[in-house]
Amino acid sequence: KISIITMGLYDKFAKDLPSVAGKVFVITGTTSGTGFVAAECVAKKGGEVVLLNRPSERADASLEKLRAAVPGAKFVSIPCDLQDLASVRTACATIQEKYDTIYCLSNNAGVMALPDEATKDGYDIQMQTNHLSHFLITQKLFPLITNGAKKFGDARIVQHSSGARQMTSEKGLAEKYFGPNGGNLGGNSTNGAMSGPNMNRYAQTKLANAVFSYALHDKLQEKEEFVKIKAIAAHPGFARTSLYGLDLGRVGTMLMPVADRILFQSSEDGAMGLIKGMMDPDAESGHLYGPKWISGTAVSNSPKPYETDTGSKKMLWETSENAIGEKFDI
Repeated sequence: KISIITMGLYDKFAKDLPSVAGKVFVITGTTSGTGFVAAECVAKKGGEVVLLNRPSERADASLEKLRAAVPGAKFVSIPCDLQDLASVRTACATIQEKYDTIYCLSNNAGVMALPDEATKDGYDIQMQTNHLSHFLITQKLFPLITNGAKKFGDARIVQHSSGARQMTSEKGLAEKYFGPNGGNLGGNSTNGAMSGPNMNRYAQTKLANAVFSYALHDKLQEKEEFVKIKAIAAHPGFARTSLYGLDLGRVGTMLMPVADRILFQSSEDGAMGLIKGMMDPDAESGHLYGPKWISGTAVSNSPKPYETDTGSKKMLWETSENAIGEKFDI
């Protein structure tokens, strides 16, 4: 199914990607959408894929679908519930036991427009899933990624943001979303199409993905031993994923069938920014790749001032360290 404005760009894009044989890719959220496409693409290019998903029938079914799509490829499934920091730590410990080198960590998983609820750790359910747990994974696996850069000449850490990063009502990161304030961050009203507190909390998480990537890039560039590690962000434009089955408000729900037909690109086309960051030799650290607007070829997007704000980067790093209860020194 191809939208009116999308041309089906993925096949040529994927064909031109290099082999990644011998390289290990860790990807969160691969049961559907862009994460599934990225996992399949890596496998078809010879890479080993570590799949981090919450245990579910969907996760089991998607693993079998991947194995059927790429016979003989190496997929390793490790349970990881991003809404439980203890589960994240256990998953990372399992990876540390199995591997000494990672070429790419792809922090792809995300949830959208969920109710104003806290995780068992006390944090907003969207912020913990979309950012805080990924911050912890990055911290835990960083030594293995460093080994990957030494072995292959480069390594990658990719955050999957979205266009919603520029839709937050605060016009910048707000510290309250990073603290143990889950359930007390605006309530659950939806004010029309893709707006209201539920969507604003989501927008804060997607802005956090971008700011984290820019902050990580800065820190990596400060030390010679880490300059070969690329910190890259991506966004999918408007792409068909499971996220859009959630509560987007009355107007958003009414408009979605129309948008799906005329605006949304395929999951494959939507994954191009993510995969470019993961595999393209020309992808540069400190950049965010995705469509210039809502669909099309993945190109470098110019950041808004609040995406690269020095104070926001510092605040994000410190509050994220507080949330995971550990320092992340680079």
